[in-house]
Amino acid sequence: MAIIIGVRWHKPARLGPWVLIAASVASLAVGDIFYAINADDVAETFYLSMFLLVAAALMQFTRFGSLLGDRSRLIDLLAASCTTLLVIWVFLIGDQGQIGKISAADVIGDLVLIAVAVRLVLAAGRNASAALLLSGSIGMLASDILYSMMPGTYTEIGYIILYVTWGLAALHPSMKRLTDPMPPDPAQWRGHWAVLLCASVATPPVVLLIEALNGGVKDGVVIAVVGGLTLLLTITRLADSVMQNSRAAAREHALRTASGTLVAAADQPAVQEGVRAAVAQLMPAASVRDVLFATDDRKLAEAGLSTEPPASSPRSRSWLVKEDDLYGTMVCPLWLEPMAVARPNGGALIVTARRDVLAVTRDALEVLAGQAAMALDRIMLVEAVGRRDSDQYLRTVISNTADLMLVIDEDQRIRYASPALRTLLGSTELSPLATFTDLVHPDDQGPVRRAFYSSGDGKLFCALRRSDQSQVLVEATYRDLREDRLVQGYVVTMRNVTEGHDPVEQHPHLENVDELPAWVNRRSAQHKFRY
Repeated sequence: MAIIIGVRWHKPARLGPWVLIAASVASLAVGDIFYAINADDVAETFYLSMFLLVAAALMQFTRFGSLLGDRSRLIDLLAASCTTLLVIWVFLIGDQGQIGKISAADVIGDLVLIAVAVRLVLAAGRNASAALLLSGSIGMLASDILYSMMPGTYTEIGYIILYVTWGLAALHPSMKRLTDPMPPDPAQWRGHWAVLLCASVATPPVVLLIEALNGGVKDGVVIAVVGGLTLLLTITRLADSVMQNSRAAAREHALRTASGTLVAAADQPAVQEGVRAAVAQLMPAASVRDVLFATDDRKLAEAGLSTEPPASSPRSRSWLVKEDDLYGTMVCPLWLEPMAVARPNGGALIVTARRDVLAVTRDALEVLAGQAAMALDRIMLVEAVGRRDSDQYLRTVISNTADLMLVIDEDQRIRYASPALRTLLGSTELSPLATFTDLVHPDDQGPVRRAFYSSGDGKLFCALRRSDQSQVLVEATYRDLREDRLVQGYVVTMRNVTEGHDPVEQHPHLENVDELPAWVNRRSAQHKFRY
């Protein structure tokens, strides 16, 4: 009951291990009931079932948890330990698998549980729940040995310790850490480990054959239990390998498909669509809450996410934010893979999904973010080259015309100015950092700045300052082409209206001066006094 309460109270990431522990304790309690009414065979069945359930629970703690990296080695060592204990017990220690009334199956099962619990404690660090699970396993081993030799109340204390410590392990808050998802780190395949696992699987049948040839099977129960444990461990080992290979193949296919899509992408929407399709292939749809692909840090700020990694890992390729019991939000900044640096504009791939799924796909998401960063930079460079070629073409075409033309960026920096404008201003070159407002008389800089901060096309009147400090009144017509893939800025054409002395004369379509905006009338009055 304490285990069930602890699970409902703390809500760990995975319920399976704790449910199996609760079932094992229940099996032990049922076995004690049958033992009390002298149904020893039935009681032994429940006791052995308890070992299988606990072993399965402890193995579940290593699944997507702190021991995932050593899980395969742990399984190999457990299988070898089981078969080694079987050989020692059958051939070196006792007849019929017993020393006195000590059950060989119980002792082997206890030792296996203690071995897994020790490994769990070492991997989890200072975790109270893991230590309590180990204490309960040691108490059960002590009682299995002492109670068989000296039945009595005092020798049953180990069983009481088992019930109490395992209940406390589920009630302690540290129980959540035992099932927290961790990034997978599968061990490399080694031939000697494969030989060890094969020898472990073959040992129980060989022991059974030797006993049969020597005149009769005396330790059938022990051999059957160890053989079942070894077979279960071997199947788990193979299932892990198949699952890891399947997931690796699926991730490789998804990343290969995404790479082809991103290489063919011609604009940012195509990159975003390719990234979303790749995330859908990498992660189950039911486990994903939201996917946000921000191409610059401004979009990240709008989403309320920090653009800086945690202080503990300043160069981290990804980090988790907004974690809860089941879900987390992973931020993968857009890094340029060959140079291992972030893009100048920043940006990130943000995925909100189940924490265990994020742990498994973390590396793949980081690679996907890097591929998206390279695709965005490629598109940016292609567009920059296209704008340069367009500017060069425009410069060549209108180099001998008297048209006054400017191409300015969103921040009002002049990207291109026609030769006629330089002639009008009396200067041969403009500063690379010059803006349009730098050319305008201070009285007109405010209206010009407001005009370009707003969206859409328009027309305005302003005075340009020449190099000799004289002024030229111009009519400027601008087009907002910031969304155009090749232009990405404003195109401004100007007409010198200084000779008319009044901007009203340049608007024959207006019948009344009052229809002009107030600032134009004021500009006209200032112009009359200026010239």
